Amino acid sequence: MGGEDGGEVEKKGRRKFAVLLCADDSDYVKKTYGGYFKVFVGLLGEEGEAWEVYRAAHGELPCMADVDGYDGFVITGSCNDAHGDDQWIKDLVSFLKALDAKKKKILGVCFGHQILSRALGGKSGRAMKGWDIGVTCIHPSHSTIKLLSSLHIPSHLPVIECHRDEVWQVPPQAEVMAWSEKTGVEMFRYGDHILGIQGHPEYSKDILRHLLDRLLQRNLIQTCHAEAAKASLDAREPDREAWKRLCKGFLRGNLSWQPAVVPLASTSTP
Repeated sequence: MGGEDGGEVEKKGRRKFAVLLCADDSDYVKKTYGGYFKVFVGLLGEEGEAWEVYRAAHGELPCMADVDGYDGFVITGSCNDAHGDDQWIKDLVSFLKALDAKKKKILGVCFGHQILSRALGGKSGRAMKGWDIGVTCIHPSHSTIKLLSSLHIPSHLPVIECHRDEVWQVPPQAEVMAWSEKTGVEMFRYGDHILGIQGHPEYSKDILRHLLDRLLQRNLIQTCHAEAAKASLDAREPDREAWKRLCKGFLRGNLSWQPAVVPLASTSTP
């Protein structure tokens, strides 16, 4: 149901966030974690806040009349393509454009990262180097490390990834903040109110292992992809605490960001 928040009573003055859920919960995640909404709140939420969920993939979005009541929005991953033309995807694009016009805080993860790029004038599509699944080390730019110095973000930042699409070109006036060996746009910002992240800061290794099994069963990946992903899970840990600091700091407006003005040449995938 759109707008559900686990039965909490609204309290005047407390922060309020909405998760736009772009995928159905798997039986495993629902049973083990209570669904992806609770996975995100577990990473991003703080005591005393109100968190609500809208099932965007089923056409649920906040009414524009209610948007000003939210401090920020989080767009999740999805099994769908951000460059697709399903009606709910087109409705989401329109909604994100309206949020941008209001300068609302928006955090996009994986599909959310890609759909933000599309809504703001960028381009996405199939990843040029194929699937990226497992723990990937991304590399924040020097300007990003300087910008986020108060968060102590490391120069090599591991995150769990699971994607076969990517941002090809970020929107005009957006800044590419990080890249990896497989993906040229791992993270971008647009002004001080929009942040896209290709990886999954919210995922645990356990969630990815069960997702790998589902992808194999559906013949969406080959055995070699699964084996490489499992090897990466054994080899390194995602830096969940660094990602938590970054995402929470962004959503609560604790980062002193100024709108980026970047050369046109830096908006494309390296």
